[in-house]
Amino acid sequence: MAADAPVPDTQGSVSMHGHDVHWERFGRGERETFVLCNGVGMHTGAWAGFLPRLLPEYDVLLWDYPGQGQSSAHDVPYLIPHFCDALAAILDANRIERVHLMGISYGGFVALDFARLYHPRLHTLTVSGILLSHEELFRMYQEISLLFYRGGPQAFEIYSYYLYEKIFGESFVRIVKDKLPRMREGFFERWKDKVHALVRLTLAQDPFFAELDANLPGYRAIPTPTLLLAGAEDRTIPPAVQQKIAAILPQNRFHVVPDCGHVVYIEKPDVFFGAMLRLARAKSLLGWEVPA
Repeated sequence: MAADAPVPDTQGSVSMHGHDVHWERFGRGERETFVLCNGVGMHTGAWAGFLPRLLPEYDVLLWDYPGQGQSSAHDVPYLIPHFCDALAAILDANRIERVHLMGISYGGFVALDFARLYHPRLHTLTVSGILLSHEELFRMYQEISLLFYRGGPQAFEIYSYYLYEKIFGESFVRIVKDKLPRMREGFFERWKDKVHALVRLTLAQDPFFAELDANLPGYRAIPTPTLLLAGAEDRTIPPAVQQKIAAILPQNRFHVVPDCGHVVYIEKPDVFFGAMLRLARAKSLLGWEVPA
């Protein structure tokens, strides 16, 4: 984390389903709170550069799923609903009744399941780079990732090249191409000694999708105003796949962000955070248009 990165006012952990789940809170409870849900390869520190976009108006709560960052990384099966239970326990520990919830990529699975299980605790919901349908290409992408994870250190290092080729759009890569080697190295160093946790996190998607059809009524009953942001050049989960969520959630707006890949919040932060903040301020989708 950069030396000038915001410092949490409080931090701690909760024990839930055999895991110690780390959290960090920025703010003292005098404002509404945003909770940011990590992508699969992230940790709380990955949000440091984006916190100044939120902290002038809102408190922010960050947390690491089991296997990530400062949470425990036991080599046992993980379940996404258990992550949601941990988040509910974190909110209770901080005496936070309701939050604005955002999840990107893998964090979208967590955010959508939290909304299904705990929607009375939400003001708004924003998700990006996610799906709620059975897609063969996504299943194949997951299997390829697992092959890299399980293939030993050399295969895992190669995966870092595959990952950064996969997630970004063309224009963004042209801007950051000189920084990509450092990004790959950072990812490899962070995970090389606990690749088992990436395997467990990835495998947690299997029961999520196995139970998807049975849980669809729960998703359809989510009353929370929801913003769906998809990158026009997302090759991990294409916009047409992400748009299927709009037919499931009863209160949503779907928007495709041009010239952007899988991680909209990184590639187009002004659009992403601008739209998310507008929804949070209004707590309503009436007259909604995503800012250009």
